Amino acid sequence: MTEPTAALNSRVPLSVLDLALVPEGRTGAQAVRDAVDLAVDLDRLGYRRVWYAEHHLSPGVGSASPAVLAAAVAARTDRIRVGSGAVLLSTTSPLVAAEQFGTIAALHPGRVDLGLGRAFTPPKGGGAPGPAPAAGGPRVVDGLYVPPAPPTAGDSVLRERALAQVAVVGASRTPASFRDELDLVLGLRAGTYADGSGRRFVSPPVQDAAFDLWVLASSGGESARGAGELGLPLAANYHVSPSNTLDTVAAYRAAFRPGVLAEPYVVVSADVLVADTTERARELAAPFADWVLSIRRGTDGAIAYPRPADATPWAERAEDERAVVADRVDTRVVGDPATVVERLETLARVTGADELLVTTATHDPADRRRSFALLAEAWGTSAEAHPRLPALATS
Repeated sequence: MTEPTAALNSRVPLSVLDLALVPEGRTGAQAVRDAVDLAVDLDRLGYRRVWYAEHHLSPGVGSASPAVLAAAVAARTDRIRVGSGAVLLSTTSPLVAAEQFGTIAALHPGRVDLGLGRAFTPPKGGGAPGPAPAAGGPRVVDGLYVPPAPPTAGDSVLRERALAQVAVVGASRTPASFRDELDLVLGLRAGTYADGSGRRFVSPPVQDAAFDLWVLASSGGESARGAGELGLPLAANYHVSPSNTLDTVAAYRAAFRPGVLAEPYVVVSADVLVADTTERARELAAPFADWVLSIRRGTDGAIAYPRPADATPWAERAEDERAVVADRVDTRVVGDPATVVERLETLARVTGADELLVTTATHDPADRRRSFALLAEAWGTSAEAHPRLPALATS
C-alpha cells in the first residue's frame, strides 16, 4: 500500500555518501566506475546530493579524490548536487580544495558542495586518532539508540598505521585553526581575503564560485563550533561516531550565529542497508563487522569488502572484537523498506536533522543499487519534492 503523498513529502530529503567501496575480488578502477553508475541512478531516483569521501591507502575504499569523482559525476548527471564528504584539511589546503570545487562549480553552477573536515592526524602519544569519545554508557533518547564509545585498546596499531600513511601521503602541512581555514575559503569567495600582514589575494576559480561550503564534524569540538559561528551548514557523523552525534548537533546549534545561512541546517549521516526482506538485508549486512574491525584494528585500514559467505558470524566473534565494532553494528539501519524508513524517521526526529546522508556497504554493487532504489521508493524521494533550499544560496 502506497503512503499518502503528504506523509511522503513531509520527510526530510535524502542524500548519499559514497566511499566507492572495493569489493573483494574486484579492482579500484571497477569501484570508481561503479560509483559513477550509482550516481546516475541516484540522480534519477531523486536523491538531493551525492558526496565522496577522501580516504587514502585503504584497500577497500576507492574514493581518494573527491573533486575528481564529483566532476565526473556532475558531467554524467542532470540534477543531483555533487560534493565532498569531506576534503581533509590535514592533507589538502583549503585554497586547493576551494580551487578544485570552484572549477567544478564554474561548469556546473548551483550543483556543487565543498565539504571540509579534519582527519588523518596522527595521535600524540598513545591516543587514538579522531575526536574524543563521549562519556557514558548506552542510552535510548526518544527511541534513538545512542551507544557508548568503542574501547581504545587498539590505539597503538592505529597510531602506527597513521604515522606510516603520513609519510606515503605526504601529509606534511600544519593546518591553521579550523575557523581560520574556513574564513580563508569564505574570504576568497567573497574577494576580500587578506593575510595577517594585510596583503590581498585573489583566486579566480574561487571568487564568486557557485558552491556551498559545508563542515563535517564527529564531535562537539572545534569543527561544530566553527560551523555554527560562521552560520554554515553542518554534517554530523552518526555513521562514524554515533556516541557523539547528539553532542555534535547541540554544540553547533549553541554556537550558531546568522552568517552564510540565516538559520542552522543539519545533515545527519547513517549507515543503511535495505533489501526486499529483513532476512535478506541481514544476510547482506553480515560482512560489515569484519570491515569495521579492519578500520579500527587492522594494520592496513579498510579491507576489500568481504562476501557475505565469508563473514565471521557474530556469535563466533571474540568478545573484545564485538566491543570494538558494536557501536557501528548496533546503529546500522538494516531491514526491509518499512523497517528502515521507521528507524530513519526516528533519527531525523531526535537529531532535528534537516536532511539525512545515507551510506551503504555491500559486496555486490547491484545490491547497493537495489538498496538505494528501495529506500527512494519507500521514502518518497523526488526532484520535485526536494528542490534546492533557498537558504543555502551562496553569498
